[in-house]
Amino acid sequence: MGQCAETIICRYTITLPAPIEILKRYWGFDNFRPLQADIINSILQGHDTLALLPTGGGKSICYQLPSLLHKGVTIVVTPLVALMQEQVEKLNSLNIPAAHISAGMHRAEVHRILNNTVEGAYKLLYISPERIQTELFNKYLPVIDIQLVAVDEAHCISQWGHDFRPDYLQIKTIRKLFKTVPVLAVTASATKSVEVDIVKQLEMKDIRLFKDSFERVNLHYTVQYSEQKNRDVAAWLNSVTNSSSIVYCRSRKQTEVLCRQLQQSGVNALAYHAGMGHEQRMQHREIWMNNAAPVMVATTAFGMGIDKPNVRLVLHYDAPEHLEAYYQESGRAGRDGKAAHSVLLYNKQDINKLEGSTETQFPPYDFIRKVYQSVAEYLQIPIGTEPYRYYDFNLADFCKKFKLPAIPASRALKLLEQEGLWTLSEAVFVPTTVHVLADRAELDNISRLYPDLNMLITTMLRLYGSLFYYPTPVNTKVIAKHLKIKTLLVEQILEQLDKMELVEYNKPKDGPQLFFHHYRVDSRNLLINTERINALKKTHRQRTEAMIGYFTDTQVCRTKTILLYFGQQYDKDCGHCDVCAGKKAGVSSFKEVKTAIERLFTNATEKSIAEIVGLLPGYNAEAITDAIRQMLDDGKYGIKGNNMVYRKY
Repeated sequence: MGQCAETIICRYTITLPAPIEILKRYWGFDNFRPLQADIINSILQGHDTLALLPTGGGKSICYQLPSLLHKGVTIVVTPLVALMQEQVEKLNSLNIPAAHISAGMHRAEVHRILNNTVEGAYKLLYISPERIQTELFNKYLPVIDIQLVAVDEAHCISQWGHDFRPDYLQIKTIRKLFKTVPVLAVTASATKSVEVDIVKQLEMKDIRLFKDSFERVNLHYTVQYSEQKNRDVAAWLNSVTNSSSIVYCRSRKQTEVLCRQLQQSGVNALAYHAGMGHEQRMQHREIWMNNAAPVMVATTAFGMGIDKPNVRLVLHYDAPEHLEAYYQESGRAGRDGKAAHSVLLYNKQDINKLEGSTETQFPPYDFIRKVYQSVAEYLQIPIGTEPYRYYDFNLADFCKKFKLPAIPASRALKLLEQEGLWTLSEAVFVPTTVHVLADRAELDNISRLYPDLNMLITTMLRLYGSLFYYPTPVNTKVIAKHLKIKTLLVEQILEQLDKMELVEYNKPKDGPQLFFHHYRVDSRNLLINTERINALKKTHRQRTEAMIGYFTDTQVCRTKTILLYFGQQYDKDCGHCDVCAGKKAGVSSFKEVKTAIERLFTNATEKSIAEIVGLLPGYNAEAITDAIRQMLDDGKYGIKGNNMVYRKY
């Protein structure tokens, strides 16, 4: 790499603008965040680079910016379809040419994007990891001018990580073809063993490691035992004003139920989960992003890649299974550097669920084989069918048809995915597409025989110029508006044109996709790596024990527990988590607590007890309620039936 590296350094530092100039020009920032500049310089010098940055640490710029400082393309591997779609839209809005290839795309569209990539049309190409195995991608791969391979969510490549995905192991295919191209691996959470495994699996050499502290100095961790979670959730939400909050639930049903209950109690909340339609999800997300509704009640996928600065509260209604997920989700609060809260509510039921989760997450091998056979029957895949195809897959419908319990079935699907048999993506929205198959002569004939059909085709061609060349996303509502007819009629005409084989009309899809990796076999002959699964089972048990230990330990600073888990030495206490606040409150005088409470009433006449507790994380709840009780006895303050404390004079 010696001579090549010198050429790169010369090109980047003399011929082209400095990274800081690019940052200012495209993103409008005057300064890099911690470690960003060092990571970018490492890449530009041709080094394999591993970057461990906390959630909100600006990982994406570490590979997006270097893409503007070389002549070729950056390949970004990420498993999150929604995230890649969002990043591509944002990059294009900044006039940075980028594209993505993900589940559900038609072959012609993938062909077009790859052809454009070879021609140098993009600076970044985002791909899902399973794409690397496809014949079409491998046909184009050798002639793509790749200058950087960026691996997002890099912990997914480690079998010891909390979200191992075998597809990530295929990244080595790119490495073998482009031996001198640097690889950047980025993740927000990795234990020491995962860190070592990332380097091993990506075959990283001459590596530069950049590891920011996992400490979030502005984030106040609170763990609260709660037998009345709905009440306590509302109290915490009422304690933060003029800001946004996220409440995480572990199931879609709980998300919907809690959201309705909060709405009924006067909280302006919205729900978000993969079971909702694409338009509704995007609508709710947009409302929340624009601060029109302050509270989002969601399953844990929500928030990935969303850089919303004013999230002051992230609340876990259900206890997460492991500290990696808890840390990442908590980190979506306080991205602006200002004080924010991460609150976890738990009770005995949560502990029981976690203690029993190992058996739930790792069902018997006979059951796993049954799920495999059921998937093959559900998707109608005969024995010997060739691999590398996408199928629509609805888990609820699948379980209902084969009378399978949902949670064990979903876990069996995941284990089979980790065996490398398939990839099950999150909900993917594929828009309506139309490809005109008829030639000009046929269209002229249609115009004479079927004037109504011709009017629709003519309008579409006027709106979308690429219909002759490849399946093009179209908006049937826009077409209907131009024709002054109902959208349903447009869809019916398109169906008719499709039956006449004049156009290829693909209706929109909105749901998970299953990508089949292998030649289908008889379930009785299915090879399952029981040794690997048993090792994962043991690791899962250790993780859940660490999670239970975290929220039941009332003596050790929360930040210290988290950092030690990730292998970072931390000898002090944070001073503002609930454990530290409890120790501090133990030596606080009544006068000190009373003064702190009175300050809250400087510009307010009344506040709930829960709100007061939430606004004073430096003191424990018992000390605060004792002080309130004495203040009520003094007569200056009163209390209403709904636990609202008010100032009398």
